[in-house]
Amino acid sequence: MAVTENITPLHAPDALPPMNTSGRVDRLRDLLDGAGCDALVVTNLTNVRYLVGFSGSAGQLLVTADRAVFVTDGRYREQSADEIAAAGLADAVEIEIVGSEPDAALAAVVSGSTGLRLGLEADAVTWTAQRRWANDLVSAAELVPTSGVVEALRLVKDPGEAARIRSACAVADAAFAMVRSRLADGVTEAEFALDLDMTMRSLGASDVSFETIVAAGSNGARPHHHPSDHRIVEGEMVVVDFGALVDGYHSDMTRTVAVGEISPERRRMLDVVLESQAAGVVALGNGEDARGVDAACRAVIDDAGWGDAFVHSTGHGVGLDIHEEPRVSARSVDRLVPGHVVTVEPGVYLPDLGGVRIEDTLLVTEGGCDRLTLAPKDPALV
Repeated sequence: MAVTENITPLHAPDALPPMNTSGRVDRLRDLLDGAGCDALVVTNLTNVRYLVGFSGSAGQLLVTADRAVFVTDGRYREQSADEIAAAGLADAVEIEIVGSEPDAALAAVVSGSTGLRLGLEADAVTWTAQRRWANDLVSAAELVPTSGVVEALRLVKDPGEAARIRSACAVADAAFAMVRSRLADGVTEAEFALDLDMTMRSLGASDVSFETIVAAGSNGARPHHHPSDHRIVEGEMVVVDFGALVDGYHSDMTRTVAVGEISPERRRMLDVVLESQAAGVVALGNGEDARGVDAACRAVIDDAGWGDAFVHSTGHGVGLDIHEEPRVSARSVDRLVPGHVVTVEPGVYLPDLGGVRIEDTLLVTEGGCDRLTLAPKDPALV
């Protein structure tokens, strides 16, 4: 395995442009009535981070018409104060440090309100927690299940967010360029995945976006294959799906590499998926909605006779979560607008030949789209 010490990081988080965090709580307030509530308890940690900048593992946020109260425990006393201040919210968000029962601390803030409609994030609250809110904490309030309220704010990335995703993509691009040739060195899938992960970290990633996928030969026919001790040999195609995390924001990219000479049918698979992916990027740039981008990719693969081997949707949103809205699929109703960041990643998977997937992360712009993942798509190692 190659040594990756003394690599200069590409981007430090403090060198990135600021995000427009300070106005997000007010934007959320504007959505509360439409969601059927007067106040919202935010328990999804990704949503908490988006709203107030807190990146720890324990915290809840209550947003009412005139107050925002953040609750965490003593482990995060200094961190929460620093991060909320850095977000420009030191005077707008009250911080409470509790030893236990953060939900009770938030309930106390609204306990005197009559006729309160209190929203809970339905996708982030357990049944047990909901019953505790209903029976023990705010029995006089009307509990309202909400879905996608904060996520709706997260759909359009501000320039600071886009810069962080672009930085994460640049880290992944550079790391892959440094290690790609090692696929010909007889490494195992797991060894190559570890090498790629370490290189991304050496270049400034705080973490990987997800478990790196390295799938060689017949393993490539499994879209979410876990890297194994399979040793990569000449004549195989290798699907490498990976991403970097920079200041909380993800990148996502897949490249399929041919190790040495491959069969004509495998070459045809590569050509078809490359054409399909290019068609999807063109459709995105031409202003197609999410369903239209999916259809553009799928038409090329259908024409090649492999429609049944394209077994997943064409793409998804990328941001603070590696998979978020909007979805790029045949059933999507999303209209893509400037500021959306999505992937375009068609694939063909044939158990007897392996798999091919090509994926880019793209920023939708006023004039079309901006490809953020720039690694070459030529399947040859050299």
